[in-house]
Amino acid sequence: MSYFRIDANDTTLFISAAIGAPPSLLYWGARLHEAVTADEIALLGTRQGGPGNADVAISDSLALEPGLGLLGPSGFAAHRAGCDWGSQFNVVDVAQDGRRLRVTCLDPRTQIGLAYCIRLHEESGILTIGGTLTNHGTEMLDLNDMATACLPLPARMTEIIGFTGRWAGEFQRERLARFAGGYLRENRRGRSSHDVFPGVILCTSATTENAGEAYGLTLAWSGNHRVRVDTLSDGRVFASLGALFLPGEIRLAAGAHYTSPDIIASYSPHGFAEMSRSFHSHVRSHILTPAMRAKPRPVHYNTWEAVYFDHGIGQLKAIADKAAAIGAERFVLDDGWFGTRRDDRSGLGDWIVSDAVYPQGLKPLVDHVTGLGMEMGIWFEPEMVNPDSDLFRAHPDWVLQIQGVEQIAFRHQFVLDISRTEVSHYLFERIDAILSDHDISYIKWDMNRDHNHPGDQRGRPRSDAQVRALWALLDRLRAKHPKLEIESCASGGGRADLGILAHTDRIWTSDTNDAIDRQAIQHGASYFLPLEVLGAHVGPAHCHVTGRTLSMAMRAGTALMGHMGMELNLLTEPEADLAELKAAIALYKQYRGLLHSGALQRLDTPHYLVAMGVVAQDRGEALFSVTLVTGHARTLPDRVYFRGLDPARHYRLKLVWPRHRTARAAPSVIEALDLSTSGAIICGDALMKAGLQLPLVFPETTLLFHLQAAGRID
Repeated sequence: MSYFRIDANDTTLFISAAIGAPPSLLYWGARLHEAVTADEIALLGTRQGGPGNADVAISDSLALEPGLGLLGPSGFAAHRAGCDWGSQFNVVDVAQDGRRLRVTCLDPRTQIGLAYCIRLHEESGILTIGGTLTNHGTEMLDLNDMATACLPLPARMTEIIGFTGRWAGEFQRERLARFAGGYLRENRRGRSSHDVFPGVILCTSATTENAGEAYGLTLAWSGNHRVRVDTLSDGRVFASLGALFLPGEIRLAAGAHYTSPDIIASYSPHGFAEMSRSFHSHVRSHILTPAMRAKPRPVHYNTWEAVYFDHGIGQLKAIADKAAAIGAERFVLDDGWFGTRRDDRSGLGDWIVSDAVYPQGLKPLVDHVTGLGMEMGIWFEPEMVNPDSDLFRAHPDWVLQIQGVEQIAFRHQFVLDISRTEVSHYLFERIDAILSDHDISYIKWDMNRDHNHPGDQRGRPRSDAQVRALWALLDRLRAKHPKLEIESCASGGGRADLGILAHTDRIWTSDTNDAIDRQAIQHGASYFLPLEVLGAHVGPAHCHVTGRTLSMAMRAGTALMGHMGMELNLLTEPEADLAELKAAIALYKQYRGLLHSGALQRLDTPHYLVAMGVVAQDRGEALFSVTLVTGHARTLPDRVYFRGLDPARHYRLKLVWPRHRTARAAPSVIEALDLSTSGAIICGDALMKAGLQLPLVFPETTLLFHLQAAGRID
């Protein structure tokens, strides 16, 4: 058998895997009629040689390895002392189990094996591909480059969307026309990074949120990576993603193997929003733990922007009282509770409760928090160490470095080599001791610097080993403490990939709590991540990152569309704002079951609006957020056209946020439809096709519309 077909959801996959030939992706796209055969697809794609090129067509493969002779991008580079570099991986075995396919390849000349695990997931249509490379030779094999897979995509996907950004400005989209040659994005920061998210989307020029084809691909990897899209001179297009290696980083002894991070990919015939729903379904069903899927996401209170390093047991207890009173369900003690940590210059690595700050230990605060009915959480930054710390003074050799090269200054801290057994063991013991001695069930796991010099004491690069050691340490802690939940924070969204999410439970999306920034950041993150994993906090009215001042209604309405939390000093907040925040928290609790299980619907809107919502799986309920970010050129803002509703149902439409009058002049659509009180019953088809005229409101206003099914149309 040469061809293997897998169907799932709206997608069909054909893999060519003939024994003795390289494996390749023959077709991946819209679901084909069951009568369509692989032979037909193969014949329809017949290629031939042409003038100025080889006399015969050169076929591609999943690896695009050098032995093919294809003069274009290569997804594989390895050698043994300069030899055995020209591998060609031919299939020696194929095993299919339902929608899973394992394709085993071998090059007997270079004695290198490559096995692919390919799966098309039934419920989501998500495609996952992973690879394992094995050195079957007797000599050391140096692996220089290995894309997890090189996937041919239709040439009609003429546009590329990449995800870039910066600290406090993550998940920004760049859309450009695909061009001849290579689109390349590389990350060497040692984490998935703020500026080079490991994902890419290919689409047509006409693709929008709710129409047109889109292919989304992301790498489940928390470290250095490469994302590329290559357009060959013969018109073929390839997308390839893989870990990026430093020189000499991956060396395989005889019999050793390297396992690549998975590519997780989605095809959508109906726009970006449907593509995102596939990713969200996959995260919920295959990445998050069953316990996390079943548990409502508790309202956070985090101490950072309230007290920073100024810890005082009396103040913290008073804040906890206020937090519990307005509806918080988890209290997270941030940086500053340990060692000499009174600022960011010392103490990292000394994970022992500070006697100076907590003379009776953490137990009085923990008991106070849990006595209020809240869960207790705590901040760690285990991968880092301050030079001014007892740990560094005892073990200066434990840090990553390049021998003879001065360390690059970065937040007064160095990076620990956690791939060393003794370092990982030390960190496990210190964290385990804190968890075992206290009723603490949550860790905010932070990482606040890049890996500028990721070498060990023998001069070897350790970036790949760092990621794998991190994952192993996280898993070891969760195995010892089964109820422990962990948040991945890396100066905000610097480590927000599907790889880290398999070992944690929540992503800190960004260090900015500015609600205007957050609208764009959360919107961008939703292309790959479901709302329930996106940490979203209400910060102070005056944002210390941007200097902008925003209303409580705007801040709370924005945070509600994620995993809601707070990060402000409740002791100094005006009573009116506290009442507003309490109402928003109650609203979040009322609708979080919907927000964190429903189908995301992003709306196509002009630039001054950000609009998205969630529709229940049975389409009986929905909640949509519409934010007027800036002013608009015309007198009134545009209409919004809801998506995902049942056209044959009536819905009761209500404006549930903000609580007070919003329109700048009456009567608006709010008064005409009585949206702020009893609401109006309107046909789902009308809401989607005729749309709702937005009221005239001030910029920096978030409106939340709730829709509840009120009967089917007769």
